[in-house]
Amino acid sequence: MVGEVLKQLNESNSDTWWRSNMEGHSLKVARELLPDIYDLCYSVMDKLGYKEKVDFYITGDTTVNAFSVAAEKEGEAHIVNINSGLFDLMTQDELRFVIGHELGHLINRDTALARLINFVFPHEATNIPIILQYKIRLHSQLAELVADRYGYIATENLESCVTAFFKMASGLDLAKMKVSLDALLEDNNRRLDYFLNDKGMSRATHPVNPIRVQALNLFANAKSQEELDEGMDKLISILLKVGESEQDEHLAMFIATAGLIVANSDGNIAKEEVDQIIEALASRKIFPMKFLEEVNNGDVGKLFGQAVSKLMEINPGMRVGMLSYMIDIVIVDGNITKEEIELINRFGADIGFSPIEIASLIAQSIQQKFVPNLESIC
Repeated sequence: MVGEVLKQLNESNSDTWWRSNMEGHSLKVARELLPDIYDLCYSVMDKLGYKEKVDFYITGDTTVNAFSVAAEKEGEAHIVNINSGLFDLMTQDELRFVIGHELGHLINRDTALARLINFVFPHEATNIPIILQYKIRLHSQLAELVADRYGYIATENLESCVTAFFKMASGLDLAKMKVSLDALLEDNNRRLDYFLNDKGMSRATHPVNPIRVQALNLFANAKSQEELDEGMDKLISILLKVGESEQDEHLAMFIATAGLIVANSDGNIAKEEVDQIIEALASRKIFPMKFLEEVNNGDVGKLFGQAVSKLMEINPGMRVGMLSYMIDIVIVDGNITKEEIELINRFGADIGFSPIEIASLIAQSIQQKFVPNLESIC
């Protein structure tokens, strides 16, 4: 529906901006000017069966890069730009992969979704709720993997796809370096192990190259859909990582279990309490609600005890934050019960707080955050 609003308002002038920029500062690929490049670009379109209008441009830029811009208005041509640096470095098949990748973004309508996100959140990441930031990043990364598949379909040459990645990463002509495909894949597997073994994260809008190369390798060589799905699940697990350490995982478990225990202590889980738990989890899990549901279906008490034990072992200084979080769950619904205070007192004592320290933390939170609800005072 937001897209329909955008279409009716027709407020965006990005089509005009992009068209003017490309027409004024880049070279449009026309048959009479660049017949070989024209044939290359449009043969990739034919290979992918893409029928919508596309204008291809070349920009004088040594940066090894390309991009696509989807047209906003029906009937307008989309834009695919290829930096001149690519033509100096890449073979015809490697260029086919790059062009196919950019067309893949148009086929998958990735730019259109990005435009909607920018409309709803015009100040970029500064005002996007963190619960959405990670999801948007994950979507962008998965969109790159899908576009890579279109690039592979355009060339049907895995070696050219792999060498294109390494050329974009290094800026080196691998033929001159006498680097073989086997050596590249072996190096890629070593670097992929770093990310699979919980040491590395893929933070940018594009997945790291070891993931992209292995994803294409699976797409090209998997012997069954099951093998492909299993391999992709393994790679996507890297993209789902948010925390950087063992402590982050234990902290996420504490937030979920402690929140559930406190919320359940008065026999009535309020919406405000669930929202507070989800908000706290959002910076540590891409799908916090799903994680909370999974935890709730397990042995919450046992998982809570394990999380507390691990956190106290790793960093005892976290105990203030842990107790404060549980107090926040108590007061967020505007109703403080005897059962909740008793639970806070027991937990505080278990992790080494004196009664006066616990009372002080509760009093501080009440003064700073507590707003009684109408039911609790009527």
